[in-house]
Amino acid sequence: MRVLVMGSTGSGKSTFARRLAQRIGASHIEQDALNWDPNWTNLSQTDPEKLAARVRKAIAAEAWTACGNYSVVRDLFLARATHLIWLDYERPIIMTRVIRRSAARAIAGDELWEGTGNREDVRNWLDKEHPIRWAWDTFHYRRTSYERIFADPALAHIQKHRLRRPREADALIDRLVAEALPI
Repeated sequence: MRVLVMGSTGSGKSTFARRLAQRIGASHIEQDALNWDPNWTNLSQTDPEKLAARVRKAIAAEAWTACGNYSVVRDLFLARATHLIWLDYERPIIMTRVIRRSAARAIAGDELWEGTGNREDVRNWLDKEHPIRWAWDTFHYRRTSYERIFADPALAHIQKHRLRRPREADALIDRLVAEALPI
């Protein structure tokens, strides 16, 4: 099973993908960890080929769950994915989650992705590229974009699941675990 989890920033993609990976014994691929280099260097913008090389290596495995929204590498994930999950939650849920996550990260001061030295900084919360602003500004664009992806006939071979409420997540994980694990 190879699962790509997508959704707005702050929707819970990483949590969902990590939980599913643990339950099915697959690797968890966090696209942010592949994308961000030290000093907040965004490879999707500065070196897309380096990001693509990291993705190709990560998705070579037979089983994985991946989370993220980087359009420059989306086709690589979709070419190998067996399942596509869209956490399509309403904006108030998204914003509550992304603000809570940012606050927790700022208080903890932990490095976000190993080896990068990148940490949450409250002073950046209103920056256009910060997840809080990004989640707000891209919410409608992402929804429209993901609707097109879900409707794409070229992706008919991928099982698709669109979750509208967080409470649907556990049931889907249980179904996917039952599907993935031999009886």
